[in-house]
Amino acid sequence: MTPAQTLTSPALTFHDGRTIPQLGYGVWQVEDDVAEKVVGEAFRVGYRHIDTAAIYGNESGVGRAIAASGLAREDLFITTKLWNADQGSGNVLPAFETSLDKLGIDYVDLYLIHWLQPKRGLYVETWKELIKLQESGRARSIGVSNFTVEALEEIERETGVVPMINQVETHPYFPQAELRAYEKSKGILHESWSPLGQGKDLLADPVLADIAENHGVSIPNVVLGWHLAVGNVVIPKSVTPERMAQNWTALALTLSPEEIAAIDGLDKGPAGRIGANPAVSDFA
Repeated sequence: MTPAQTLTSPALTFHDGRTIPQLGYGVWQVEDDVAEKVVGEAFRVGYRHIDTAAIYGNESGVGRAIAASGLAREDLFITTKLWNADQGSGNVLPAFETSLDKLGIDYVDLYLIHWLQPKRGLYVETWKELIKLQESGRARSIGVSNFTVEALEEIERETGVVPMINQVETHPYFPQAELRAYEKSKGILHESWSPLGQGKDLLADPVLADIAENHGVSIPNVVLGWHLAVGNVVIPKSVTPERMAQNWTALALTLSPEEIAAIDGLDKGPAGRIGANPAVSDFA
């Protein structure tokens, strides 16, 4: 057993009482045949939380990895997401069932609306459909991805049901402090996509480099350690076994309050955003 395999992710609790492993493995931009291999490797490292989506085109590969893993279904946490084109009351259930079929499982642990899509105006209607899926037991918990405070307020106002989690772009250059504060006030967990900033700039930052040197770890470990320390659920992606294992060892890193504050200070505001702005994005 490697040192990485001796580590276990902490779990965070949704306001519905269920839990989610705080450190998971994401498969965005991973081809279906590759997904089977790398998810299998993730399981060997110790990951039990896998994050996929219909639009990724790799749910079948994830499903094959699940089937081949020998792991008990109840020991895994599987997230998938409803794509934008499938929003609306008549579309959600068929899309959800297609995802279950591809994954080869009879329930998902977490089902998310993938993007807000404000111009289409279907997110409240779609959220009502997710509520029905949770009531059926086939989506154990439900949440959203790429939602603004205003949209979170609206779906709560219209349905009385607060999402368990909001998965959005989050990294030290774009830490989403205001959104995280609002979510905390509502008991909504915060999940980070692109947690390493997708680029060389963040991973060459001198503040992060100094902290990494101080602990004898990599800069990605420092960034992931920051996510864990501030309470984010985090889903780094790598198809390289060594990096997958290295990311997992971030669980062993303890940052000081001063180091966390220094990383918080890297916030670049809106200029730090890499991906689309959920408040205005509208794509199928």
